[in-house]
Amino acid sequence: MPVESKPIDPLVSPQRRRVLAAGAGLTLAGGLAPARAAAPAGAIMVSTWDFGAAANAAAVAKLAAGGSLLDAIEAGARVPEADPTNHSVGYSGYPDRDGIVTLDAVIMDDAGQVGAVAALQDVMHAVSVARAVMERTPHTFLVGDGATRFALANGFPKRNLLTPEARQAWQDWLKTAKYTPEANIENRIGGTGIRGDARNHDTIGIIGRGADGRFAGACTTSGMAFKMHGRVGDSPQVGSGLFVEAGVGAATATGVGEEVTRIAGTARVVASMRGGLSADAACREAVEHIVRLRGDAVKDAQVGFLALDRAGRVGAFALQKGFTYAVTDAAGRTDVRAAPSLRG
Repeated sequence: MPVESKPIDPLVSPQRRRVLAAGAGLTLAGGLAPARAAAPAGAIMVSTWDFGAAANAAAVAKLAAGGSLLDAIEAGARVPEADPTNHSVGYSGYPDRDGIVTLDAVIMDDAGQVGAVAALQDVMHAVSVARAVMERTPHTFLVGDGATRFALANGFPKRNLLTPEARQAWQDWLKTAKYTPEANIENRIGGTGIRGDARNHDTIGIIGRGADGRFAGACTTSGMAFKMHGRVGDSPQVGSGLFVEAGVGAATATGVGEEVTRIAGTARVVASMRGGLSADAACREAVEHIVRLRGDAVKDAQVGFLALDRAGRVGAFALQKGFTYAVTDAAGRTDVRAAPSLRG
């Protein structure tokens, strides 16, 4: 099923639309335009959701300036982390039900280098802390207070991530929320009735192929709004929110993290590509497996997968309609597309 090119979502705020368009070389009408820099021949960047276009532009610019693929991936992921209009990644992310903003991130390359953090507090760029874990420790994953102390000890500036707008949203939620550990209570926001869609939860997953054919990726999020304190979804978990493999490709995921984690979703997508499925077919197989496994439990949930194979072909598939992703080619041209879906 062919993908559909689309404009930046008209329901996105005007401020955020300007950020997306300026950062990605897109016109506000959704047409293609050259980005500010071109990557080396053969390089490609893909990322989740409309705001991935600006992330891709930053990644391509880093490659064009001589940065490594990991440098580019990190630079791309940092864009939504710093965007105050994005309430699901980094600064200004919606807090948990205790009013605390916690961040999760992972970064990975196809040489087996991995760094991740979860439940990180008071530091804006979780993806950069994850990279520091990868490069400065013998570990792959730090969580909670240990992750925060590590970040501050390594020079990352401390910052209050709870903006007035996000605080107000939390306070409004508290007026009607039942403040108990009730299953899925954190998902009853956004007004769409779909858990994990772009209006009540989204993640930036960015994956790239360098001119040399190597792969890397990152995934970063502030998680589900008003989640239970300590909840960690799929995003920072290798094989769930992100997986890359030399000679095969890369995949990332978005939506309800619990459903992705149940099937080690991105590891499954990459394994399917290794077994001969196309990127599109591999993403679809993972979504269909979730539905077979979970049945009615996911009738109101969104899960989306995005994949890039060794030939540079991009695939995507979602459980519900509405999942979008951005593709930036080596010429710096960005295309925002709507993924095919099982429902809707």
